[in-house]
Amino acid sequence: MKYLSEYRNLEATKKYLDEIHKITTSVWNIMEICGGQTHSLVKNGILELLPEKVRMIHGPGCPVCVTPLHLIDKAIELLEQGIIVCSFGDMIRVPGSKKSLLEAKANGGDLRILYSPIEAVSIAKQNPDKEVVFFAVGFETTAPANALSVLHAEKEGITNYSILTSHVLVPPAMEAILDDELCTIDAFLGAGHVCAIMGMKEYYPLVEKYKIPIVVTGFEPLDLVQGIYMAVKQLEEGNYELENQYARVVKEEGNIPAIKVIHQVFEIGNREWRGIGEIPNSGYVIKEAYKKYDAEVKFNISNIKVLENSACIAGEILRGIKKPYQCSQFAKVCKPSNPLGAPMVSSEGACAAYYHFSNNLID
Repeated sequence: MKYLSEYRNLEATKKYLDEIHKITTSVWNIMEICGGQTHSLVKNGILELLPEKVRMIHGPGCPVCVTPLHLIDKAIELLEQGIIVCSFGDMIRVPGSKKSLLEAKANGGDLRILYSPIEAVSIAKQNPDKEVVFFAVGFETTAPANALSVLHAEKEGITNYSILTSHVLVPPAMEAILDDELCTIDAFLGAGHVCAIMGMKEYYPLVEKYKIPIVVTGFEPLDLVQGIYMAVKQLEEGNYELENQYARVVKEEGNIPAIKVIHQVFEIGNREWRGIGEIPNSGYVIKEAYKKYDAEVKFNISNIKVLENSACIAGEILRGIKKPYQCSQFAKVCKPSNPLGAPMVSSEGACAAYYHFSNNLID
């Protein structure tokens, strides 16, 4: 239980909450980037224990939530072509324009739910007469494993394997949010698991450019309240620095072998974010040397484009402009059993967090 029970210690957490109450004199809007952090804040009742002047804004750090609608439709198109599509379980109920992957599976599609993309490479090796595609979704955190699957397939001489890629990057999203004219954010809690891979160097320019504190933070209750305390302390003192609350996991340089694997297979390019639109240089695309493993190119599905559901305000929620309960469809038409958008069905989605744990928190 080391590094787990300690960070769920009620007394230690309460001490930081008390300190936050003591030092807070102004209204501060702090965005936690990661959906896992959002769920922990809501599930553990932390939002209700903070001072009224400390307002947590929920960010776009849910990879399932920001995967654009057309990527879901492309995966479904592959299934309907008779291709084996492999995916992590958190993607299968996310609605596409007409159906979800789970509904496509119910209609006869060969959808495999896996824990690792390397499993998908093994499936391709075992089924040489079938094409196999892994739905490679995520932030920087999952990019090394997906890149490694491509390198493994190449090493094994497996030609019937490819990936449908939707990898997005945190720092460009933070910059896009800060450049939004509706932005009211005073500080960020950075996503600890992303920084565990990529390190911290990408955040220094953001701190300097926008004069805004960023505190890289973990996911347990004590992590979060300590991170919030560190952010509020900076704001109250008029400082703006990059701090590392999650030092037990995050190192300044990140995971160098993982970064090397990412850069071997991927390069930075433009990416579309569900509900937000295209953000320049905000994602990974497959390098030319590995295009034979790019499912969009291999199966000529790049032209599939669809409009977002106009009844879903996921974009405003992901940009921190609105809270889930401010959506007219929340807990009425839009529920986990009938999601209008990914934030209601994803395990890291803000709408799902509020639906299951918040008791309809209202500002």
